[in-house]
Amino acid sequence: MKYSILILVLLLTLTCKKGEKAMANEDSTVANMGKQLNYLALGDSYTIGESVATNENFPNQLANELVKNGLRVNPPIIVAKTGWTTAELQLGIKNTKLPEYKFDIVTLLIGVNNQYRGESIDVYRKEFKELLQTAINFANDKSHVFIISIPDWGATPHGQQSGRDPKVITKEIDAFNAINKEETLAAGLSYTNITPFSRLALSDKTLVAADGLHPSGKMYAGWVTSLAPLVSNSLK
Repeated sequence: MKYSILILVLLLTLTCKKGEKAMANEDSTVANMGKQLNYLALGDSYTIGESVATNENFPNQLANELVKNGLRVNPPIIVAKTGWTTAELQLGIKNTKLPEYKFDIVTLLIGVNNQYRGESIDVYRKEFKELLQTAINFANDKSHVFIISIPDWGATPHGQQSGRDPKVITKEIDAFNAINKEETLAAGLSYTNITPFSRLALSDKTLVAADGLHPSGKMYAGWVTSLAPLVSNSLK
């Protein structure tokens, strides 16, 4: 009889703890659904959305997708410029007066211009690691930082006709992505690999903007399909 009572008490205790955890997760989700979330996007032309409408770039599409999921997200604050390398992004962040509050979402996509200019991968690694820490410092929580791989511009019409060997471009992009993935995972951050999707531009020109080089809104939408669930889950 005593053993039966003891087992019953243990079961009730475990049930209560599970219930408390579920309620805590539910409370967190409800709180975020009622809160205006702030989003900071760091990068280069791929973050601005060169050659597409503002509402078609991936930060704005991501914010809109999160709103559809019931979250309240302010328009993203974007610190990015076409042509920026890691060093130039660091300087751009330094020279931009940003709000003092912490951000609920931070995305980082940077490195294509390091590759394009033939810059050292060792320098890229150092500066990318520094940018990871910058992104973490901007965020409310490490789990709210999302890193995106570099697209392969060699798969675009411009890349195919640039006079450079597309196979070499692909090899170099892979080398830079190997670094940013390694450093991202070592830092315990989320990593989204959109590079394979970017290579579909070889056979689907609707994935490329009118300039023949940058992603179209359709390609950005594909990135968001992968990214949005990760961001939503981090806010629960």
